[in-house]
Amino acid sequence: MKDYAHDTVVPYKHSQVGKKKQVASMFDEIAFRYDFLNRVLSVGIDVGWRKKAIKQLLKNKPLHILDVATGTADVAIMASGILNPIKITGIDISDGMLNIGRKKIEKLGLQNTIDLLHGDCETINFNNDSFEAVTVAFGVRNFENLEKGLLEILRVLKPGGKLVVLEFSKPKSVVVKIIYNLYMKIITPNLGKLISKNSNAYQYLDESINKFPEGNLFTNILDNLGYRNTYTKPLSLGICSIYCGEK
Repeated sequence: MKDYAHDTVVPYKHSQVGKKKQVASMFDEIAFRYDFLNRVLSVGIDVGWRKKAIKQLLKNKPLHILDVATGTADVAIMASGILNPIKITGIDISDGMLNIGRKKIEKLGLQNTIDLLHGDCETINFNNDSFEAVTVAFGVRNFENLEKGLLEILRVLKPGGKLVVLEFSKPKSVVVKIIYNLYMKIITPNLGKLISKNSNAYQYLDESINKFPEGNLFTNILDNLGYRNTYTKPLSLGICSIYCGEK
């Protein structure tokens, strides 16, 4: 399988531990402030991004959805309201994030619809052809091996099932790019450090975005792995993008 530049980007550069364990540890550390920081750092725009991503599945009407890298279950909760599926299963490698997600689900009374499990995108513990849809919001950059994770997702998708990925990307406009780079390299890590006491997480965010194969590069990867009808939709002047593909 091919390696990609972002596969080697890690939160803690001096650690001897692999990317997967580093990412899990990082999210465990910032879990208590993760939702708050998302709203603050994106000025609330991330909520709209998630809605637009989920609405890519409206025509598919999936009954069983897998939410990979579910984190605190924002996408799972939102998908439950928009798509009204029978079951959503969220998996994540961070127990800290999952624990917060479970509290949110219980508070909303969605325990019968949403189930959160500790799970790894590269070894998904479900049979072939298990889900009509798979969602991944801001998670593919964190895969230790991008192609392995995407192939596992393809395996558990039912024929005709759809993958929807929501991920950060880089704006194309020169003016927007200057402002964006200033925000990501100075404001984001400093705010992250102030609020979550962890600057590594937000430095990692910037570096992993810069090295991620975005736009047509990502849809080409999906095509080469066997996905069909792939497409991308840039959002907010290219700061974020939706990627879709079908089995």
